[in-house]
Amino acid sequence: MNDFKVVAFDCDGVMFDSGQANMDYYNSILQHFGKPEMTQEQFAYAHMHTADQVVANLFNDPELIDIVQSFRKEMSYKPFFKSMIIEPDLINLLKKIRPKYKTSIATNRTDTMRGILFEFGIEDYFDLVVCALDVKHSKPHPEPLLKIVEYFDVKPQQVIYIGDSVVDETAAKAAGIPLVSYRNGSLSADYHISRLKELGDILLV
Repeated sequence: MNDFKVVAFDCDGVMFDSGQANMDYYNSILQHFGKPEMTQEQFAYAHMHTADQVVANLFNDPELIDIVQSFRKEMSYKPFFKSMIIEPDLINLLKKIRPKYKTSIATNRTDTMRGILFEFGIEDYFDLVVCALDVKHSKPHPEPLLKIVEYFDVKPQQVIYIGDSVVDETAAKAAGIPLVSYRNGSLSADYHISRLKELGDILLV
């Protein structure tokens, strides 16, 4: 029997297939500044890191980065919502596990997460959302996950985190939180699943 009380989700690659949306978003920024489209290596980096980190990675020019950041922050992510695909099991899973479990999000997204939740009508399914803007240190630092532990006043082992990247693995390990690896067999995790509905078996719901 587990003693889980809180279920925490990563966003990109877990709650949503957002690969195309993110690629289109960053490519539009690159295009605006006359730069070539993202490489596969840059895209892989963008999947796991904050927008500020991604811009710094894409524009290796200290004099240009502040200009790009200002442009990005004035640019709406909303046109790219249409390219995001919500994981088909997510809403049914959230309905199934609540209110027995508290639910939360720990993501390296910055100013786009809440807009995404409203766009897909799932903002009321989460008791806490922790974005990169809410912490001093984003993942792979454990701070986002430890913020969840503190907020719900639980032990780290009473939180279970669903992630899909080495950044999630590192953060969960540092926080002492059990990790569910989603569609990534290369991660060292307590559980591995390929569909979100499989989480129901782990949570005994």
